[in-house]
Amino acid sequence: MEYSKLGTTNLNISRIGCGCWAISGHGYGHVDDAESINAIRKALDEGINFFDTADVYGFGHSEEILSKALGAERKKVVIATKFGVCWDADGKTYKDCSPKSIHEAIEGSLRRLRIDCIPLYQIHWYDHVTPIPEIMNTLKKYQEAGKIMHIGCSNFSAELIKEALRVHRLDSLQTLFNIIERDSEADIIRSRAEWDIGIIAYGVLARGLLSGKYVSERKFCGNDTRQKDKNFQGEQFKQNLKVIEELTRISKRYDKHPSQVAIRWVLEHKNITCALVGAKNSQQVENNSRVFDWVLSAEDFNLISALTKFAAPQPQW
Repeated sequence: MEYSKLGTTNLNISRIGCGCWAISGHGYGHVDDAESINAIRKALDEGINFFDTADVYGFGHSEEILSKALGAERKKVVIATKFGVCWDADGKTYKDCSPKSIHEAIEGSLRRLRIDCIPLYQIHWYDHVTPIPEIMNTLKKYQEAGKIMHIGCSNFSAELIKEALRVHRLDSLQTLFNIIERDSEADIIRSRAEWDIGIIAYGVLARGLLSGKYVSERKFCGNDTRQKDKNFQGEQFKQNLKVIEELTRISKRYDKHPSQVAIRWVLEHKNITCALVGAKNSQQVENNSRVFDWVLSAEDFNLISALTKFAAPQPQW
């Protein structure tokens, strides 16, 4: 495992992070809690020390399962969670970054995670209602109270980051970034160059698409939000299949799985601190972790980079 310092903090995190949306039981189809717990424990065995979740993932279930799986290790690893996407009794989600919502979210996450201080607390999505200074001053208050250690943001543009920094330090940006979805690239570069903010890439496998296991359009059932994801539908999906075909061809040169090449491509961007990869079972964790001790050739890196020239769809969350 490789490790890297997160921005200007003293947090030394694994360059592969465990994304915990998939284990929440909502958004990725059926999940078995026992397998999720095994996956988290396998991640620990592989040297992963960075675990990213959110209160809205499974409406609290992801945080609860993560805490149960980590056990006593939960106070030794770096747990990142998020706020700003709330839900009602019917499971309908809405954005709310108000001070009242932040208070309820922090207390709920601390309780479910069974920790006294959240190492990295992130604004999940800006609600475009609450003034940025009000959000940052509220978070600063909880930081000073010792309930959160570092403050990060997710899905922020460089301009939003700049506005937030006028009030208080942001230590990380979590953003969608993978071979086929690269709209955030300019914001990533600016955030690192101007403010030395740590960059956490999510959606590295495009919600499983870049694993190569989806070779025809698939109908997702129940609460699996991929049924609304344009990457899995129509012309966009056909374009993506061409990318996956080339990715598979390149992966054979390294005797690697296409998903491993997709992860390696993200890690080789100098501005990326950590690549988040979700997993529902321990086998997927092991496969995702086999991305070190080898690199892509400059030629193959550039070949992969040139594969996507079409507009990337906007993320769902």
